[in-house]
Parts: sequence; C-alpha cells; structure tokens
Amino acid sequence: MSKHIPNPGLGTFRLTGDTLHHAVTTALTLGYRHIDTAQFYDNEAEVGAAIKASTVPRSDIFLTTKVWWEQLEPAALKASVDESLKKLGTDYVDLLLIHWPSPNDEVPMRDYLTALKEVKEAGKARHIGVSNFTKAQIDQAVKILGAEEILTNQIEVHPFLQNRELVAHCEHHGIIPTAFMPLAVGKVLEDDTLKAIAEKYAVNPAQVAIAWLNQRGIPTFPSSTKEKNLKSNLDALKLELSQEDMDAIAKLDRGERVASPDFAPKWDQ
Repeated sequence: MSKHIPNPGLGTFRLTGDTLHHAVTTALTLGYRHIDTAQFYDNEAEVGAAIKASTVPRSDIFLTTKVWWEQLEPAALKASVDESLKKLGTDYVDLLLIHWPSPNDEVPMRDYLTALKEVKEAGKARHIGVSNFTKAQIDQAVKILGAEEILTNQIEVHPFLQNRELVAHCEHHGIIPTAFMPLAVGKVLEDDTLKAIAEKYAVNPAQVAIAWLNQRGIPTFPSSTKEKNLKSNLDALKLELSQEDMDAIAKLDRGERVASPDFAPKWDQ
C-alpha cells in the first residue's frame, strides 16, 4: 500500500455538536477526503454520525483517530480502539496513531507499538503511525516496527515552529511528517511577513501558511468551521510561493511551541 495522506484534512480538535457536524459535512461536500479526530477529543461518535450523514461513501474518506497515552498498555490499547471504532460507526480507520509517547517510557514502546501493529493486522486500521515523537523516539520506533510500517509522525509545524530537523529525520526514514496546528492557533493571521506575502498573491495569511507546508511536502488538517474558510484552505493548495517568500517564512522560526503538556517528551528543539 503506497504511502499517501489526502491533503488538506479537517482537524476536529475542540469541535463538538452542530458546529462539528456542519464542519465535517461541509468539508466533505467541498471535496475534503481526510478527517482527523482522536479519543482525547471526545467527539468520535459525532464525527462518525457526520460522516454517515454525508453523501460521500465511507470508502472514499481517509479517517484518522489516535490512542490516548493513558491507554497504551496493550490490552487497554486494543479495547480503546474497539471503543473508538464503535463510536465512529466503522469497522476500520484509515490511520491509527499513538497520540503521545508513553511518559518516561512507563509502558515500553515495544509493547504498545507491537499492539498497534496487531490492531492493523486484525483489519481495524489500514495504516498506523505516531504523533509527537522526537527524533530518538522515531529511531526507536523504526527499530521495533520497521520504517515501512509507520505512515506518519504527526507533529506541530507552523511558521513559528518549523521543526526542520525532525521533519528531515522522518523523511530520511520514508515517514511522512504531517502538521497539526498549522495556523499556530490563529497567530499566523497577525504576522506582518505573512500578511505582506498574502497581499502579494491576493490571498490570506492562513492560505500562505498552508501553501508553505504543501511546498515542504507536509500534509496538514487545519480546524475550520466556516464554509468560506474550509474552501479557502482547499484553494491554498493551488498557491505556489516564490523561493523569496519561502526564505522569508524560514526566518519566522522562533521555536514557539503551542502544544507542550506536562507529559510531553523532551523535545528536539
């Protein structure tokens, strides 16, 4: 199975109720084919209902969910995946991720990655991968599973946290880096450099950030709820930034991390 992740996707973190339902059904109508959720988001049942309500067949949708770090002990992991599938109303997900590595290796990585692979072998996930793994953790995961088994490392990447070393490290192993929080919780909209580039192309700064990721070969899944913004994110993939613009954005990297809970690993930067 070739390594491919539809871009862009729709992120559903913090979306619930009618807002979530509208976002998912609108995105699918507009042409999105990748929906990203997680056990931790507590909205899998609502995501599943919205997918079912859509006219797009389940087989055309690339659906991602993630196992929470408190469920990494193998039996708990497998039970939690069954619960996720039940909530999502599907027999399988297209991508199943470890949301965060086990803090301080409380559950050995070999144990939970082996369980993850067994879930895939049981037909409950088409692809498996990881999220928030450092370079050293990626190396460890590759030793355990082999690089060909790991579709992606889903990490925070935006103009203010460009994560170039980790991105290159994943690509070296043939693992696709994917970007969450591509708009840095809206901060890209306020940046003067991004605003100036956006003005040049008659687009908005969010589109510049998505186009920048696309040119780096990094699929992403911004969380948007309005039809106008969902369409704008799709249109961003048609935008081609000049090398001058890419160089200007490269200078915005300031190691500004949005997602760093107390159970996070020791970051590379």
